[in-house]
Amino acid sequence: MIRVWILAEQFDGRVADISFELLARALKLNHGEVGVLLIGPPLAESELRRLNNAGATLTAAYESVTLTHFRIEPHMHCFVEFVGEYQPEIILAGATPYGRTLMPYAAMRLHTGLTADCTELAIEPDTGLLLQTRPAIGGNIMATIKCPVHRPQMATVRPHSTVPARPGEGVVDGGRIVRIAADRLPESGMKIAGFEPFAGQLNLSDAKRVVVVGRGIKKAENLPMIFELAEALGAAVGASREVVDRGWLGYQHQIGLSGKTVSPEFYLGIGVSGAIQHLAGMQNAGRIMAVNKDPEAGIFKVADFGLVGDLFEIVPELTRQLRQGGASWLNTAK
Repeated sequence: MIRVWILAEQFDGRVADISFELLARALKLNHGEVGVLLIGPPLAESELRRLNNAGATLTAAYESVTLTHFRIEPHMHCFVEFVGEYQPEIILAGATPYGRTLMPYAAMRLHTGLTADCTELAIEPDTGLLLQTRPAIGGNIMATIKCPVHRPQMATVRPHSTVPARPGEGVVDGGRIVRIAADRLPESGMKIAGFEPFAGQLNLSDAKRVVVVGRGIKKAENLPMIFELAEALGAAVGASREVVDRGWLGYQHQIGLSGKTVSPEFYLGIGVSGAIQHLAGMQNAGRIMAVNKDPEAGIFKVADFGLVGDLFEIVPELTRQLRQGGASWLNTAK
């Protein structure tokens, strides 16, 4: 019996990246067999095989075209059927819109516990229980939670908080794929009227480049220069918690334990001091650059390179050079 399972996600015929992050977490926990649950429309065999090639021992795919768009009733039906069939001890899901919706519903249906938005996971040596660590009290402390009685033990994991498992590094030819025809699905009270892809601002969580503003910007009226720099760099805009708390930017921009976790190829912090809570949300960035007038700012301890000086002079100059093609070293940073 496979003890640790993940709830994978798919979109537009592809297994979503969060699935491989969860797989990496599960492999570290179990040091061996890991199962993957996938609920949705049928995928190509080669796409399912990517999960096995990245380390999954068994991929159980509950398939139906009815499951193409997420609705809680039919997806929950498959989830409960899966738990009855495979008896998992631990199930990990992403702290994504899908995982945040399905897993609480599942916890109620299965009469078990759920810890949301975990940043760390471990197995307790003496008991074998899942240790689920997440920020609490506004990110000021880290709480570790256990579920000693009820099963399965369930947790959602913050996206971009670990390096994903890569196809080719795992089981390769040894993993099994089981396709289950999901028939007799319950009707949903939700009807799909249509689907239109979001084509708005760059998604902060998925952006390859991020410009992050801290309290050094002094006031909201100074933010346009940050957005101009981000546009020139082709980056999304993030913020420290203090910027959000002061109402200068919305919560959707917040990076840190109490906000989003990001892992871009390039992170540029402008006036960011580098509080521990913020660093925990961006420490997996590929390359980190910081601009701050304080040479002792904590952000410089994790930065690959930085500029000590007045951001009100540096930011306009960076933007000017980017627009004129004179800052190729910055524009190609990875």
